[in-house]
This record gives sequence, C-alpha cells and structure tokens, in this order.
Amino acid sequence: MSASSESADIVIVGTGHGGAQAAIALRQRGHEGRIVMIGRDRAPPYERPPLSKEYLAGDKPFERILIRPEAFWEDKGVDLRLGAAVTAIDPAAHAVSLSDGGTLTYRKLIWSAGGDPRRLSTPGANLKGVYYVRDKTDADAMMAALEAGARRAVVIGGGYIGLEAAAVLRKLDCEVTLVEAQDRVLARVAGETLSRFYEAEHRAQGVDIRLSSGVSAILGADGAVTGVALESGDEIECDMVIVGIGIVPAIAPLIAAGAAGANGVDVDFCCRTSLDDIYAIGDCAAHANTYAENAVIRLESVQNAHDMANTVARAIMGEKEPYNALPWFWSNQYDLKLQTAGLNLGYDRAITRGDPQTRKFTVVYLKEGRPIAFDCVGTMKDYVQGRKLLESQPDKIDPALLADPDVPLKELI
Repeated sequence: MSASSESADIVIVGTGHGGAQAAIALRQRGHEGRIVMIGRDRAPPYERPPLSKEYLAGDKPFERILIRPEAFWEDKGVDLRLGAAVTAIDPAAHAVSLSDGGTLTYRKLIWSAGGDPRRLSTPGANLKGVYYVRDKTDADAMMAALEAGARRAVVIGGGYIGLEAAAVLRKLDCEVTLVEAQDRVLARVAGETLSRFYEAEHRAQGVDIRLSSGVSAILGADGAVTGVALESGDEIECDMVIVGIGIVPAIAPLIAAGAAGANGVDVDFCCRTSLDDIYAIGDCAAHANTYAENAVIRLESVQNAHDMANTVARAIMGEKEPYNALPWFWSNQYDLKLQTAGLNLGYDRAITRGDPQTRKFTVVYLKEGRPIAFDCVGTMKDYVQGRKLLESQPDKIDPALLADPDVPLKELI
C-alpha cells in the first residue's frame, strides 16, 4: 500500500490515557489485527495529570510519566502515528483523512482525542508568556520561562488545574496571584467547605487569591506579557500567565461526519457513537452515567478514559458490558492529597466528617438523604470505604453516623 493510503483493523485517535488503554486492552484480550494510534503529540503516550504537578515542578523526568516504555508499543504491534491529526472522517468508506494528506481505512474507529484548552478571548490573550496546560509542549514552554527568570505569575482559573499550577509555582518560589471569576475556588466541582479550606491553604502558602474577579485584558510590551488587568480596574504585574478555564471537546471531525452530540459526542452504554463502527471515550464522550442518575454528562478524568477504553475493547472483542464505573478523581497540592469518589451533582446537603483544622477530613455529599459523593483530604480509609459504600448504591443513612469519623464507613454498607 502507498504511504498516502493505508488500512488498519483498529484506528485509535488520541494518544492520552484512553487511547493508550484501548490499545493495551485490545492486545490483552487477544486482538491480532493492525492497530494504528494517531496523536497530535510528537511524544509517545504519557500521563497528563503530572504536567501541572510533578513534571512542571521538576520532580519527575518525562520518562517517568510515560504510560509505557517507548519500546512497548512496537513490541505489541501498535503503530504510533505521532504529530498527526485527523482532519475528516468518511463513515461510509470507513476512512479518515490525516493532516499529512494521507488516508487510513479502518474496521473500527476509537475516538479518544480529549479536548483543547478553552482560550481567553480578552485583548492580549495571544501575547508571549500566556500558557495553557494541555500537553508536554505547554509544560516545557512554562519550564523554559521559569528557567529564564520568570518569577511573577498570574493563574487564571480556580479549578484543579489552576490550583495545582499555583502550588507548583509557589514551590518554585514564584509570586503567584490566582484570579477566579466566581466567589470561591472549585465552585463548579466542590462544596463550600472544601473551597474555603483550599483557599486558606493557598493563602497560607503565599498565594494572592482574587475571587469574583473577571479579566478584562492581558497587558504587554514588545509582544510579551507584563500584567493582567481585572474588570475591577486593578492591574497585576507579572512575567507569565497560566490559563486553566476548562476544555472544549475535540470532536469537530465527528460532528462534521454526522455524529450526534453537542457538549461532547453522544455515546451509548458501550461507548458507541451514532456512526457505525465508531466509538468515543474519555473527556469528549457524553454518556448517561449511573452515578448521575443517568444524566448525560462528560467526565474529565483518567478513571473515565481508562474504564471507557476497557468497555470498548470488550465490545470490539464481542463482550458487550455496559459502562458502569464509579467516577473517582484526585488532586495533589502542596503536601495535601485530595481523593474524590462519586459525583456530587444535585446534592442538597454536605456533611463534614472530621475537622478541617487538622487538615484531615471528609466532605460527604447527600441527595435526599443518600450519600452520592465523598471528598477526602488526607483520609485514605474514608476514600477506600466510601467508594465501596457508593458502589453498593446506598439508601438513606443517618447523617449523624456519616458525620462521626469514629464510625467506619464500611459499617454503613
């Protein structure tokens, strides 16, 4: 076959956690056909969460965040097409067009392209010194700026990416101002107790947190960042700006090809899209989630990408088991480890288990008396037992028992 037109049994788009796990799971289950994995990244598959944590801090070299050693993929017969993107899909021909002008036909297509960072639309957003954290290239550019002497940073966005970046920058002795448009950090994902706890922790570490603050412009001189102007009229001088305001699902070729979807691409219980022989997994896949009362949602987590990949591998190999994994997440900031189990969507009560002053506590989220999620700060036992409790699909539980840290959660199952 010519270089411009090839065929594969399985084409996987995306080289992150989902795409890598799909290839691994297919080989583990005995798939023998040709697998081609296409990724915009020029590096072999690697873990993304450490980019804003251990990798940026210099605590882990790149080799230690590879999902598998580079030789693994050749050993398993997985062809990596790096530095390439899918520009179009022809569902009828079972073919994808690539950014290098080539085409690739497939029997099954797994779309695991994730998302692109949501971009600032304010004046000055394209100045040198404005960074997003999506891939190794972004993290490397930030590290280069720090090595060149950047020591004053503004982080825009008080979600996990922003807070983790702020923690690393403080560790590297940078002056950090964190700007959040809402009235508390983590407002979209956590209750007020956890938000106020992390605000206090970051302030204790020297981070200047500006809440309810919109950005009106990025200021610059000679094409480079010099500061950030807030809607309040305040101006913050800085050498670099890090933006963490969410992602936009990378699904344009799927939607253009006729796949159903709006906020992400719609998938069924086996992660199939509305297009024949095309699956979607990970951050970009909108699915009915058991732990969200079957609401259609997207989950941006390693767990979701990994478990959806296993679901697709089983389906392709003839084992159609519905995706039904309990969502879990984690975040490392300073010496604190946060572990979350379940989804707190629609919670109507939050109970604090333990004392936040001790820096070890759990927030239990309830809906109509049922626990639906746990945020565990330094409480590994609560996290492990809380996961099992949620998987048991609990009914109403006495709030006093949930609030008592001396009552093991396993006794409530």
